[in-house]
Amino acid sequence: MDYKDLATKWFNKANNDLIAGKYILTMPDPPADIICFHSQQSVEKYLKGFLAFHKLEIPRTHELEELISRCEEIDSEFSELHEISSELSSYAVDVRYPMEGNYDVTIEEARRAIDIAGKIKIFVLNKLKLS
Repeated sequence: MDYKDLATKWFNKANNDLIAGKYILTMPDPPADIICFHSQQSVEKYLKGFLAFHKLEIPRTHELEELISRCEEIDSEFSELHEISSELSSYAVDVRYPMEGNYDVTIEEARRAIDIAGKIKIFVLNKLKLS
């Protein structure tokens, strides 16, 4: 298997989530929860792409903390992502289902989620010298 090709596929999917989130943000009265979901998904996929690039097994998880910890095993600077990514963690599942808790997300939170996803994208791609 070509791991760099697999990583590129993860990055393409991640970028599509980020594009979708940014586009939805331009809509009148945008659904902030969906923007946050796409932001979380983008980060998840960038992290999984980083793992794929390094020929590691991709865990079937939405937990950004777990993915970052695995990336830290390759590059300790990934520890810098724990704090900002924690804001996105609940958007993987909680915002998608009304019974999962608080799914009322503000547009400010959605803008912040897009900003975080963009920063993590740059961080990951810079680590691989792909930006």
